[in-house]
Amino acid sequence: MFLFRNSLVIIIALSVLDGRKCIQLSNTASSGGNVFRHRNYRLVFFGALVSELGALLYSFAVGFYILEITGNNAFLQGLYLSLCGVILLLFTPVGGVLGDRFSKARIMSVCDYLKGGLIILATIAMLVFPSSRAHLVILFAVGILGNAVSGIFNPAASSLLPEIVEEDRLQQASSYFTVKSSLESILGVVLAGILYAALSIHFLFFFVGICYVLSGISEMFIRYARVPSEEPMSIRLALSDMREGLHYLKSQKAMMVLIIAILFINFFMAPITSNFVPYFIKTDVAGAPSYLFQTFLTPELWTSVFSMLIGMSSLIGAVILSARPQAEKCGRRTAVNLSVIAVLMAGVTFCYWLLVDRGVSLNLFLVLFALGCLVFGFLLVFINIPINTVLMRIVDRDKLSKVMSIISILSQGLVPVASVLAGTVLQTSGSTILLAICSAGFTITALILVCSRQVKTI
Repeated sequence: MFLFRNSLVIIIALSVLDGRKCIQLSNTASSGGNVFRHRNYRLVFFGALVSELGALLYSFAVGFYILEITGNNAFLQGLYLSLCGVILLLFTPVGGVLGDRFSKARIMSVCDYLKGGLIILATIAMLVFPSSRAHLVILFAVGILGNAVSGIFNPAASSLLPEIVEEDRLQQASSYFTVKSSLESILGVVLAGILYAALSIHFLFFFVGICYVLSGISEMFIRYARVPSEEPMSIRLALSDMREGLHYLKSQKAMMVLIIAILFINFFMAPITSNFVPYFIKTDVAGAPSYLFQTFLTPELWTSVFSMLIGMSSLIGAVILSARPQAEKCGRRTAVNLSVIAVLMAGVTFCYWLLVDRGVSLNLFLVLFALGCLVFGFLLVFINIPINTVLMRIVDRDKLSKVMSIISILSQGLVPVASVLAGTVLQTSGSTILLAICSAGFTITALILVCSRQVKTI
């Protein structure tokens, strides 16, 4: 969730690094072998491991720190999330164009160096200007610049695997990445909660900056065969590339139906994880006279528990998928899994209203919500990995970065709006109303997807 001032700077840096020469080395993971046997995959995997750990720590800390320095102002937290989301969407098309024109590994390396440098500079600025208002301004600035760089980074990162992994190993490669993310959710969020409670925000931010720099170093050594574009980069060429990606997606009608559905699914799901959970912890749990396991769990560590449980169940699901053959179609199963999540969300809404809002038992809600996180994490893997695998398999490689960037924009386009609206609803009406709105919207979208004939063809 995540650094940049001018896209021209990245274009110049990439041109210098790329040297306008074709890299002749090919280190693709061959068919029939484990992907970890290959150097390129290991470099990508461990580079992502370090940078995502840093991103996890940063996201955890920022979410709670904004609430802490603003007196639990949910609107400002939602505004922060919304601005970050808008900037990410604005720069993602630029990243899609660059990803098909330059070395994807070089893009990732340059962006991680920029992210690390910006966060380290922000940490120094927070030490120089210690007031809460100054820290809020710095966090907003880092969020805006950081997500600009992430918009450049993400399309290249999401389209790199097909360049270094054979087609029949893509599901295995994606599953291992999910295992990595799950382990980070299990261990990283616990570490984040402990560090946030025990150490200063400056230490956390500095550590995150170092993580990004180390990831950039790892990505510098990735090599794969590619043919650089002979046409010089220009605005006209960038717009032409984006139009090409849009025309390609328009021709894939079933895929478009799924993407539009995911747009609304993210709109109703994002407020629960980004807005509701931190607000629930800061108001209901921290404000309670007592809560479950309070002798050794701070309120913030309950967030770590939820993330850890999602990570554990995602890990199990990813391990199962890594050993399975790749399915040719995933549309129908995706729709069914989303319907189960819709039922789960309705249950969470009812339980919060009954157990927390009406004061029956906060502790019972904590237990039930934790169990819901286990189910959610398991189902999420069986939605994300098959969809990503199908996309990487069916989209032409020379179009993959821009297609992925357009899919990201289309699927995430309403998330910034959702974040700021959710913050407003929390501030004015409370958590029950927000959960009820999200649950109803998610359920309607999932049912429409189940009834769609086109989605079943994917």
